[in-house]
Amino acid sequence: MKLLLFAGLFIFTSWLYAAAPLDGGFALAPKVSASQEEKDRIFNDARSRVINAAVKYENTPYRFGGIDSNGLDCSGFISVSFMDALGVSTPRSAASIYSWTEKITLDKAQPGDLLFFRTGNTARITHVALYLGGGRFIHAASSGPSTGVIYSNIDEQYWERTYAGAGRVFPESSSAVQTVIPGGSSSGNRADISVNRRVQSGFSPVIHEKKTRIIAGAAFAPTWNGFLKGGNMARGFTSQFRLGADTSIFNYKMILGFELRPEYDGALGVFRLPLTFSWGRNDKLRIFAGPVLSIGHASLSTDEGERSYSGGTTWFGAFGVTLAPFIFNTSRGEIAPYFETAWQSYSSDNSNFNFNADFSANIRFSTGIRWTMQVN
Repeated sequence: MKLLLFAGLFIFTSWLYAAAPLDGGFALAPKVSASQEEKDRIFNDARSRVINAAVKYENTPYRFGGIDSNGLDCSGFISVSFMDALGVSTPRSAASIYSWTEKITLDKAQPGDLLFFRTGNTARITHVALYLGGGRFIHAASSGPSTGVIYSNIDEQYWERTYAGAGRVFPESSSAVQTVIPGGSSSGNRADISVNRRVQSGFSPVIHEKKTRIIAGAAFAPTWNGFLKGGNMARGFTSQFRLGADTSIFNYKMILGFELRPEYDGALGVFRLPLTFSWGRNDKLRIFAGPVLSIGHASLSTDEGERSYSGGTTWFGAFGVTLAPFIFNTSRGEIAPYFETAWQSYSSDNSNFNFNADFSANIRFSTGIRWTMQVN
C-alpha cells in the first residue's frame, strides 16, 4: 500500500513539474470546468496580452538588473511583460525562469512561450527571450550590433548556435494560435501595430525548415616545434581559407566545410598545400581530413645529423581536430581563438628510430585566430 501511495505521489509531482506554470493561478485564468474551446480562447488572449506588453518596450536600453522603462536586462524584460499584462510574477533570472517553465521542443513552441540560450562558456542558461512565432523573438540584448529590447530570429547564426531550449508558460493550445490584440489596431496604439506587423503573419512556428547558411572565413596560426630539441619555438605557420555550410541533414545539425590550407614548415623545410573536408556538430569542435601537396625535400636536423622524410604528397595527407572554445560574435562575423592538431603523412627514410624527430615530423600543433562570416 505504501508503495502504491509513493508511486502515486511521484506521478502527481512529476505531472506538476511538467505542467505549464500558468495553467491557472492568475486573474484571467479559465475555470477548471471551462470547455477546451474556452480555455484556448482565454490562454490565446493571455499570450497576446503578454506580447502586446512586451513590444511596448521596444528600443528600451539594456541595463543589468533593470526592471523598468529606464533599462531592462533579459529576465527583467520577461518579468515586466508578464506583470504588465497579467499581474504575474516570474522568477528573476534566466536560469530560474527556465526551471519554472514546462520544457518543450522548438517545433512545439507557440507565441508567448519562451526561448532560452547559453551565451557564455557555461552550461548555465544565461539568456531568455519571448517567442513570437515564425522563428522570431523579442528580447533584451546586452551585446552585439544592437542592444536593448530588439527583435531577432532563431535562424541568425549566433542565436541558433547558442540556443538551449524552449519553455512553455501557458498550456499548449489545441487550436491554431490567433493574434488577439487588446483594443485592436484601430486604436493607433504603437504596440498593437508592432504586433500586427511582426507577429500576426508569423504565428505558425517554422522549425526544422531552416535554410542552409553558407559561411566563409579565414584563419592564421603559428605552428610550434613540439618535441624537437633546440631551434626556435615556432617552426612555421598554417592558414586556411574556408567555405562551408551550416545545415541540418535528417534533423541532425552539422557544419560542413572545405578548406584550402597553405602551410609552411620551417623545421622540415617544406611548403604544404592541404585541401581538406571538415565536419562538426558546431563550430567549436570540428574534424578535418584531405589530400596534401608537399613541395620541397622534407628533412629535420637532429643531434645525429639530418633525417630525411618522404610521403608528404598523398591523397590522405592530413587529418586533424580544430578546437575553438570561445567564439565572439561581432557585427562583421565571428572571431575565435583556436587550437589545432593535425597528423602529417611523412615517413622516415632512416634505418634508426628517433621518437622526438619522427613524432614532430608527423604531428603539427598550432594556435591562432579564426574569422567566420555568413555569406547568405
